[in-house]
Amino acid sequence: MNNLDLYIPKDITLPAVIEGSGEHAKLRFIDFFLVTIRNANTRAAYGYAIGAFFNWCESRGVTLAQISPMVVSAYIEQHPGSPLTIKQHLAAIRCLFDHLATGGIVPFNPAAPVKGPRYKLTKGKTPVLDQDEAVAILAACDTSTLIGLRDRALFSVMLYSFARISAVLSTKVEDYHRKSGRAWLRLHEKGGRYHEVPLHHAADRALSDYLEAAGVKEKKAWIFQSTDASTGLVTGRAMKRASALERVKTAAHSAGLGDKISNHSFRATGITLYRKAGGTLDKAQQIAGHANAETTRLYDRSGDEIAASEVERIQLGI
Repeated sequence: MNNLDLYIPKDITLPAVIEGSGEHAKLRFIDFFLVTIRNANTRAAYGYAIGAFFNWCESRGVTLAQISPMVVSAYIEQHPGSPLTIKQHLAAIRCLFDHLATGGIVPFNPAAPVKGPRYKLTKGKTPVLDQDEAVAILAACDTSTLIGLRDRALFSVMLYSFARISAVLSTKVEDYHRKSGRAWLRLHEKGGRYHEVPLHHAADRALSDYLEAAGVKEKKAWIFQSTDASTGLVTGRAMKRASALERVKTAAHSAGLGDKISNHSFRATGITLYRKAGGTLDKAQQIAGHANAETTRLYDRSGDEIAASEVERIQLGI
């Protein structure tokens, strides 16, 4: 095994195009993923996008030195993904080549002048629950079991706090605290940021019930933990996103909601129900921890419903 192989992140494969470009290129490639990208999800997404591009190059016999703006543009032209996916993959390729160029591996960034497809998202596509469905999925959690208590607490925090699944699963007991008589939760956001939100009383109660039943009290312990299949007790290990999604799907099926619901649905549902109840966009943005209101607006689906009376406004006298 080459010593460099010891440093390659487990979720990243070294492309043959890079392998054939020398030790310096390999080191710079590894440096891009290991040093410049701290978020594991971003690293995996970039690894997938860049891996697909280099596999395409390899299948056509294109070496690293031969990758030009025309090559990148040809790849983007035939990309089968949606406009948003193509833009994201092009951004990953640009970032890598920028790193390779500044490290002297390539003379310039061949992806820099390449334009992606035009794309403007005005409304999110995340499935949103209505009020009755939100009640149903929470009620589907069997609170006679520890797993059910944990699931209800997890769903409640995401729903009432408009929180991302990764931010919630990263919380520890010390992040759940009280001040001025109210419970607060410190969420771990992207880029190492912290975002504190006051907890809705229902989320506070669900979280308190779960932690008491689980016996999780150590300040450094993960709040949402995986459970042992044989005992049903918490393991001390943080719950994974994939496991959370599995629990969401299970609860959704029990509630008769089918397969459309995802982890992200709780964030969108919370914002939508808040706005329908008269909450303002700027306060929703503040609770969600979004940098700008446009991002929050994508989750707000409160205007999707058209009152039946609206379509009756046209009167032709027929």
